[in-house]
Amino acid sequence: MKADLHVHSHYSDGSDSVEEVLNQAQQQGVTHLSFVDHDTVAGVWEAIERGRRVGIEVISGIEISAYDFKRNRKVHVLGYAFSVAASAIQALCQPLLDRRHAHSLWQMERIAEAGYSVEHKQVARLALPSETIYKQHIMAHLTDAPFSSPSYQTLYRSLFKGDGPAAGDIIYADAFDAVRAIKEDGGLAVVAHPGQLDSYDLIPELVEIGLDGVERNHPDHSSTDHAEIDELARDYDLLLTGGSDYHGSFGTPVTIGSEASNLSNDDRFLQLCKRKMKEHW
Repeated sequence: MKADLHVHSHYSDGSDSVEEVLNQAQQQGVTHLSFVDHDTVAGVWEAIERGRRVGIEVISGIEISAYDFKRNRKVHVLGYAFSVAASAIQALCQPLLDRRHAHSLWQMERIAEAGYSVEHKQVARLALPSETIYKQHIMAHLTDAPFSSPSYQTLYRSLFKGDGPAAGDIIYADAFDAVRAIKEDGGLAVVAHPGQLDSYDLIPELVEIGLDGVERNHPDHSSTDHAEIDELARDYDLLLTGGSDYHGSFGTPVTIGSEASNLSNDDRFLQLCKRKMKEHW
């Protein structure tokens, strides 16, 4: 088995369609895939159906934009193999999507005031089928430069960071509520890329309310992160996952399946997911 449990599509802030992502995954020999679009399950049905056609087992997934209010840090929480309705997850995430969209509209107004040409309807078309506009859609409207190029990164920082006209962020969901919602919907809750967001101190606290695992293999993780995550997994009997965090042209260039887990307990996690998917779907 070759699993990539962290990819994004055009249902949130990825550039590629579900079909395009699946075709790339198939070319890389991926057998199990999870689309963890930010705060939405809109593409899950399509992903599962298209996955069946190309011989890839798709696990229902989401990446919830959450916050550690005790330490004032962002934390992303991944949910896997949850129920079809995902009622608790959607109840938690819909306000996030509403706030994200409203904030993006405000950002576009500020960017226009700063002298840039911003056409709201064109940005909204770029975002489709997502009904929520993300910064990536605004940037795609403003520049054709590749994500990793100096010109793209300079423009991005000048607009959205520090004293930029569109700097600032929305209020995120409490990380504890994110885990609870995933568990209420019968899913498995995993802390995403803790090395990227320094989420390590929070993990033992989330274990107390049912956290199932930690994302170990991620492009931003170092050998030091791997060692720390391995120790946490041993201490708290946590499952380990991995994924490429693929966003297509809207993110750092990565190959789907490049962070395929190769973990000693990876089969255990996938078997749990498969069992839950059979129960729910």
